[in-house]
Amino acid sequence: MQLFIVDAFTDHIFGGNQAGVALLRVGQPFPNDALMQKIAAELKHSETAFVRREAEGAFLLRYFTPEGEVPLCGHATVSAFTVLRHTGEITCGEYLAKTQSGDLRVMVEPDKIWLQMPRGELLKTMNEEETARVYRAYGLTSADQPDGMCPAIAKVGLADILLPVGSKHALDHVKQSREEVITLSKELNVVGVHMYFCPRDGAPTAYCRNFAPLFGIDEESATGTSNASLTHYLNLQGRILPDAVNTIAQGDAMGKPSTIYSKVDEDGAIWIGGSAVISIQGELKR
Repeated sequence: MQLFIVDAFTDHIFGGNQAGVALLRVGQPFPNDALMQKIAAELKHSETAFVRREAEGAFLLRYFTPEGEVPLCGHATVSAFTVLRHTGEITCGEYLAKTQSGDLRVMVEPDKIWLQMPRGELLKTMNEEETARVYRAYGLTSADQPDGMCPAIAKVGLADILLPVGSKHALDHVKQSREEVITLSKELNVVGVHMYFCPRDGAPTAYCRNFAPLFGIDEESATGTSNASLTHYLNLQGRILPDAVNTIAQGDAMGKPSTIYSKVDEDGAIWIGGSAVISIQGELKR
């Protein structure tokens, strides 16, 4: 089994968000779940994608964190198709990624990978008590909530709390109460909290930070699914234009600046895109 470490949503190594990629041969059975989790733990990144060609133009992907399996991971999918392009398994064009969250269209370009994400869902707007708790879990108050924007739970493959703040300063200086966020995540059945600030001039569309301590990820430098949920929510709010390419900045607070692109096509489908580079390549010895 070939193993790779890939820096996703960046154009240089040691930037962006790292993912493991395990490339299986055609017809090779997937390892058992316990072994895939051990491989993910050994690679020590938030997600590792296990990839196998299923048919011409179609690939089956499974995703493991060091804690267990998840149905979808955007940055690991960008990483996986970057590896497939690098190894010559694919060229530029359209492909199908078969995941537990459904079959996703993938557009491979010379310098980017675009993913058509699952259909977006706005699950709920958080009530007053929930809103106060989630702001308090980051050392914030209601004064940090921007006018006209409410915390909400949205889902594009995975459910997240979308938490707006009114300034870049507030975004940069939050202090997470890890145990309280874990408790809230369990109670509300979400992966974690995706915090964002939208500057008035729209450049970038949003600055974001992502926290998922329930899954052992205190903070992540680039998240495809969460930014797809944010794109879906901002589209519902009329804050972005259909077919426009949005630019989302994440990872600054971790010293790993990342750039995620998103768009909503004419059919209402959400696409997430970005560049990735391979930093390490090897093979599993057993």
